[in-house]
Amino acid sequence: MLLADDHAVLRSGLRLLLTSQNEFEVVGEASSGTETLFLAEQLQPDLILLDLSMPVLGGLDALPTLLKLAPYARILILTMHDDPQYLRQALEHGASGYVLKKAADTELISAIHAVLRGEVYVHPSMTRILLEDILPESQSRNSDDAWNSLSDREQEILKMVALGHTSAEIAEQLSLSAKTIETYRARGMEKLGLRTRAALVRFALQKGLIQRD
Repeated sequence: MLLADDHAVLRSGLRLLLTSQNEFEVVGEASSGTETLFLAEQLQPDLILLDLSMPVLGGLDALPTLLKLAPYARILILTMHDDPQYLRQALEHGASGYVLKKAADTELISAIHAVLRGEVYVHPSMTRILLEDILPESQSRNSDDAWNSLSDREQEILKMVALGHTSAEIAEQLSLSAKTIETYRARGMEKLGLRTRAALVRFALQKGLIQRD
């Protein structure tokens, strides 16, 4: 696990909390976005705890590159920001979870377990924000029809994308090429009328395709 936060005291507290569980290993610490990118590529951690507000390069800006440099890493946002826009952008950029620092002492371990299982974890109070953006009830039947129009493979892949799996992971699990996964994903998203991963997560929550944490 890689800890990325510009506050040394917080990183120290997180390390103490995590190592006390006897199931997590902290392999590195970063204090800036650029250092996070370097360490992620060198260490290939299974999970990155990422702050949004860091010097030089912020967490949101670093996210797309992080996913390329460490394609098998889950990225869990740990932040003080409860702004809905930050949550939406984090999910759109590929984060697997979003936890507020004020709840870290009670939620963090559960969130880590969830994202390592391949699930999406969102702070309960923030989940409501996602659901506020869901299509109105009058359009619900149309969205049902759109989902049913997808092939079994398209549904399978979009569920995995909504749960936070990368194209590389899905390709490995299904014994397909990453390019084929991207084709299924793009085609399915187009049929649903969705443009971003955050929109797909909201859709999946509404339809009960993934569970709310």
